Amino acid sequence: MAISALLLDRLLGEPSNRWHPLVGFGLLAHWLEKRFNNAHHHPLLNFCLGLLSLLLLIGLPVALLIGTLMLLPLWANILVQTLVLMFCLGWQSLREHALAIANPLTQGDLTQARQALAMIVSRDTQTLNETAMAKATCESVLENGHDALFASLFWFILLGAPAALSHRLINTLDGMWGYRNVRFEYFGKSAARCDDLLGYIPARLTALSYAIVGKYTRHALGCAWRQGRQHDSPNAGLVMAAGSGALGVRLGGGATYQGVREKRPYFGWGKPCQATHIQACLSLIDKSVVAWLLVIAALSL
Repeated sequence: MAISALLLDRLLGEPSNRWHPLVGFGLLAHWLEKRFNNAHHHPLLNFCLGLLSLLLLIGLPVALLIGTLMLLPLWANILVQTLVLMFCLGWQSLREHALAIANPLTQGDLTQARQALAMIVSRDTQTLNETAMAKATCESVLENGHDALFASLFWFILLGAPAALSHRLINTLDGMWGYRNVRFEYFGKSAARCDDLLGYIPARLTALSYAIVGKYTRHALGCAWRQGRQHDSPNAGLVMAAGSGALGVRLGGGATYQGVREKRPYFGWGKPCQATHIQACLSLIDKSVVAWLLVIAALSL
């Protein structure tokens, strides 16, 4: 099922926004947040309301999926689980978004590259030069290789489609609510902590995969060990450090978010980031997918 879902995702990609289930989920999550989140509430109340919203948004679709799977015959059960995993994966989508930035960059069209980059990162992109855009893209590709691919795949292999769906929905809520600002500091804390927890083991397996299939395995492992813990996230920093170390490229550093310059740790080693490294990041993820498929096949046998 996992192999079939990966192949379908690579061949078909994501459905249009109009038909993608996560779009409807995101609209519902936004409605609940606007209704329940209030900066004037007591922090504990905001946290509880955020947790309640998370449980409703995750519990209902997952319970519906479990109930459906229990009623289906075996062949239909396999089909539904495969399709659910396909919707949870973002392998082809990640590639398309990255190439939409890499191609204009290599052609010198910085305006188009900035517009495409703004679709996948939250930092300010208006004044970024070619190196900064390439670096931001590589960081996003390496991190989302874990978030949108390997973590969901891990939970599917371990506990099936309901677990993969749970991770994907929680990761989506973390992307919407998991900000450390006045609006989301307490309301989004449960989503952020749940995402950290569900990504803890998959992130380490992803980092190990990057290191093993990359060109500089020893450097990748060293960067992950020394630099990964410097990031605010227990998972994102590890993945980016291992990926940049495996490719021999320098990532990280300060970035501007909503007009405010923030200090960020540096990752990797070697050459400054260039547009060509975006394709290298995609190749690293592809090789890691092959490695995971070989392990899955071996476990199946």
